[in-house]
Amino acid sequence: MTKRFIVAGIGEVLWDLFPNHKRLGGAPANFACHVQQLGPSAYPVSCVGADELGDEIFTHLSRLGVDTVYVTEVPDSRTGIVDVVLKFGKPTYEIHEDVAWDHIPFTAELSELAEKLDAVCFGSLSQRSEVSKRTIQSFLGKMREGALKIFDVNLRQSYFSAGLLEDSLKLANVLKLSDEELPVLADMFELEGSVQQQLAQLADRFSLRLVAYTRGPEGSLLYTPEESDDFPGIEVQAVDTVGAGDSFTATLCVGLLLGKPLSEVNRFANEVAAYVCSQKGATPGFPLQMASKWSLT
Repeated sequence: MTKRFIVAGIGEVLWDLFPNHKRLGGAPANFACHVQQLGPSAYPVSCVGADELGDEIFTHLSRLGVDTVYVTEVPDSRTGIVDVVLKFGKPTYEIHEDVAWDHIPFTAELSELAEKLDAVCFGSLSQRSEVSKRTIQSFLGKMREGALKIFDVNLRQSYFSAGLLEDSLKLANVLKLSDEELPVLADMFELEGSVQQQLAQLADRFSLRLVAYTRGPEGSLLYTPEESDDFPGIEVQAVDTVGAGDSFTATLCVGLLLGKPLSEVNRFANEVAAYVCSQKGATPGFPLQMASKWSLT
């Protein structure tokens, strides 16, 4: 029987508040939900408040089939919320501060989880507070050397700095960033030349196994020191794009764990992201054919 991989997304879990409804959000939590659908055991690692919104997160994640054992309750903090406005299908965010996921503690249980993981995804937003930043960086430090450590840059508002991005890149071995985020890193780290040359400079400087560069509907470029693959994208009628990037990262993660060819990983990650764009919310259920494409059982 094929090994069932163990994966985590560490960082924010929250509610995206749209004008007329709310949806589960937070890139690491979205990532875990998408990975779970593709076969591995996936765990969100985060905190919620001792409030109604926190209770609803536990209920919602459980309905999605995601184990919440590493989502803890912080009695003195409120559950995270983000006000989301969609303009032509593209989201803008107002992220509330000093919420539960800003206070993720590093516990013995998290240390044990880190040591047995095959992969983790983390971002910059969840490191805006000193408490959660220390926890995330300690968590990464406990992981075994061969595990995938995926840094999804996920720049939001002003919650990042050159120092934070550099520290995160040093801890990662896979980087995922968008066409909106690369210019920011290019300016910070004095990258030059074409897009692929800039990705190569990042990979070389930070000893990255792979850099994934996404361009929304224009597809993505996967770069490794040995090869690269450029996929032109898939046309889709976008309903909203929230969670699409997280589904791309999740598919990329599973494909890398399975050792799939780079071109296959790139194509399927685009297919999954395009599907998510065509649905409401960040974590829609995948069609059976999509969910079972890389079945691990």
